[in-house]
Amino acid sequence: QGQLVESGGALVQPGGSLRLSCAAPGFNLDYYAIAWFRQAPGKEHEGVACMGTRDGYTYFADSVKGRFTISRDNAKNTVYLQMSSLKPEDTAVYYCTAKAWYGSSWCDVENYNGMDYWGKGTLVTVSS
Repeated sequence: QGQLVESGGALVQPGGSLRLSCAAPGFNLDYYAIAWFRQAPGKEHEGVACMGTRDGYTYFADSVKGRFTISRDNAKNTVYLQMSSLKPEDTAVYYCTAKAWYGSSWCDVENYNGMDYWGKGTLVTVSS
């Protein structure tokens, strides 16, 4: 674990926005489906958003749909999670994960332990 590097977590007020970044210093993300999970204190990992490899396929959990977006910058080998209209219940450690996938129109927000690579997480706190 720890081969992805997340950044961008911070303390933000309710209604605010944050952009999380996920970089992969040691390998090319082009053939990996990326998923963002979060874990609040005392809770299980929750998949919130994911993105497929090359066709722009995305999926969002109902809890974040309409508020979060996910995107890739292939030139920078980085994936972003843009979060807006943040709520106190979005407070968690956010983890970036990657799963090798050579097809299209697929990503996974269910199986955290089934991913190939994980980051160490970045803390997002939504509080006034």
